[in-house]
Amino acid sequence: MSALIAEVLDADASLFTIGISGDGDRRRVSVSYDGTEPVAAAVRISLPVPDAAAPWWLIPGLFYGDNRPAGNDRPYPRFEAHPAPGTDPFISDPFISDPFISDPFISDPFISSEWHFRSDRAATPAVFVWPDRGRPGVALSAPPVTALGLTGLGFALRDGAAVLSATFPAREYPVTYYGDAEPRPAEVLRHAFEPGSVVEIDLRVHELTEDRHDYARVLRELHAEGAASAPLRPWVDIPTAAALSAEGLHRWHYDPDPGVLLETVGFDREVSGRDGKSVDRQAMHVGWVSGIPWAYAMLRHAHRTGDAALQDAAERVIDFCTAELSPSGTFWGVWYRDSGWTQSWTEHRRGLHGRTLGEATQFLVRAVALTGRDDWRAAAVSNLDAVVARQRTDGNLGSIHHAETGEVLVWDGSAGLAWVGALAEATSWDERYLPAAVRAGDWYARLVLDENLHGAPEDVDLAGTSEDGYVAVMAYIALHRATEDARWLDLARRAADFALSFRYTYDVDFPATSMLGIYDFGTRGADQASPSNQHLHAYGLIMTQEMLALTAATGDEHYRERALESLACFRQFIARFDGDFNAYRGMVTERYYQTECFQPKGMLLTLSHAWSAGVLLLGCEDAIAAGLAE
Repeated sequence: MSALIAEVLDADASLFTIGISGDGDRRRVSVSYDGTEPVAAAVRISLPVPDAAAPWWLIPGLFYGDNRPAGNDRPYPRFEAHPAPGTDPFISDPFISDPFISDPFISDPFISSEWHFRSDRAATPAVFVWPDRGRPGVALSAPPVTALGLTGLGFALRDGAAVLSATFPAREYPVTYYGDAEPRPAEVLRHAFEPGSVVEIDLRVHELTEDRHDYARVLRELHAEGAASAPLRPWVDIPTAAALSAEGLHRWHYDPDPGVLLETVGFDREVSGRDGKSVDRQAMHVGWVSGIPWAYAMLRHAHRTGDAALQDAAERVIDFCTAELSPSGTFWGVWYRDSGWTQSWTEHRRGLHGRTLGEATQFLVRAVALTGRDDWRAAAVSNLDAVVARQRTDGNLGSIHHAETGEVLVWDGSAGLAWVGALAEATSWDERYLPAAVRAGDWYARLVLDENLHGAPEDVDLAGTSEDGYVAVMAYIALHRATEDARWLDLARRAADFALSFRYTYDVDFPATSMLGIYDFGTRGADQASPSNQHLHAYGLIMTQEMLALTAATGDEHYRERALESLACFRQFIARFDGDFNAYRGMVTERYYQTECFQPKGMLLTLSHAWSAGVLLLGCEDAIAAGLAE
């Protein structure tokens, strides 16, 4: 392994003395400033890895491989070893401020062979690389914050070598990504060194096996080390969180006319849009951000507590979703008050997204098991029969389907895995369902094994996301339950590790007077939504049942611990009374801004989302059913 290299940025290096000591995987960097006048500068510690013919990078929650699929319709950072002319005009110089160059010939400013990021964008402050297939990898990890300020993480491909780096304090390069297509000037932080000052920084260098999945071992170690300094601090116990989220869905999101769960409702009930109407989104997806999964959670809670009004509301939502199917036999994608049922959020005309439909069908199958409703079963069968008929001989179930013809418009991505859970859980209904689920499980396994799950949510095209991990865990646990075949359990474990790579292992420091700072929001247990959508969300609670099952099947307590950790995290910011953090009782936001993306760090999106309350309710009900209520 190459030795660590220390650099001083933005100042005369001869005025600094930098020493690196330690053995094993631990290193201590000592930085002394010997100048006579204060100076603003930064220090970068780099680790070169030679002969990087085809590097595969990982910054947990932030960067996976090349990160953005070529041709993806949503721009965000992508690695290319040799960017096309006009896409990577930036000159890397560690001794000057990283420049932002405005060039009319730049076709994509988010493509580069070198990237640096602030550490609060990462679920764990570490950067990994495997220099080529079949070769061992290496990782560099650092504290998220040091005496020099917020840490930076980065990598580059230079002269055939993969270079990992940690920068103190952080700087971004070549641009700063703020969640949209407009690149911002690269953020550059500097520390004010005083004459005679000495700072020590602890780092770790992790040797990796040839298997990319070895990141899971390192992330476990770092999680175990950091847990004590990031104590969980839920506001309420599990039964109370269940009651609050159920109330929020019923009181704020449920509209009996015509029987829907509105996707978003505003915290402030007096605010209106430009048209003078409420900011509440008059729409409902059949699954994913609204619809059947969260109506099912309401139904579970109503059955347990005897809440007849909540049960009626949940049944009416599922009735509305199942009353009108698309001409192709599946659900529609989205209902709008002004226009009724129509396609999913996709640029493909009349396209219906497989993940949304598959997830809705899986929870409908569960609702049938809970209620015995034959009409719901008929709707589920229509969906399952339609997708089985479209399945390719190799097992691929497709990602986007045409609403009228049923033609598969997009085969790429892993969105089709969402059908596997539904098929496996409905195996007693039709003998064709289990073989179809097995064929699909085999086909999508290659994406799990290659750490390349991508394309689950409708709003990011084929980007990789945390939700791809959740979908895969649910699919492979369902297959294992149906077949007891150990290979499905191993794939579920690997998919869970992938999903957990998005889960924060530490608490982000927030500005003291920001909303998240004032309430001392603990980020350990929250998931980065995706490299494209850099905010924290709670969607990982959808796989609570499966994570508990994974521990039961493997004896590995880690998965149970991480599931309950997330459930504890999101028992923060569930409104306990009208006016709590400017919300109404039972409201739950979708977005917690832990970094500078979309909104300033420390802000909270002031909209309650049906899925956010729904997934919290589902996680609580799964924990209660498992005897884990506090």
